[in-house]
Amino acid sequence: MTSPRRTLIDTASTPYYHCIARCVRRAWLCGQDDFSGNNYEHRRQWVIDRLQLLVNTFAIEVCAYAIMSNHYQHV
Repeated sequence: MTSPRRTLIDTASTPYYHCIARCVRRAWLCGQDDFSGNNYEHRRQWVIDRLQLLVNTFAIEVCAYAIMSNHYQHV
């Protein structure tokens, strides 16, 4: 069952949240995948653009982010 964001997030006690999303099944998010030989570097800009869209849509701020070969995270 879902909960409204106002009951999950209390910016008065913790203004920063660390969010992370990881790929599954050896999937490659971006960069050169040595196992398959495919290059997924084109996805890096897509993740950046999507993050910017979500920041604008949900009126949040991102202090920092990192996009790595198999996961991304932001604070």
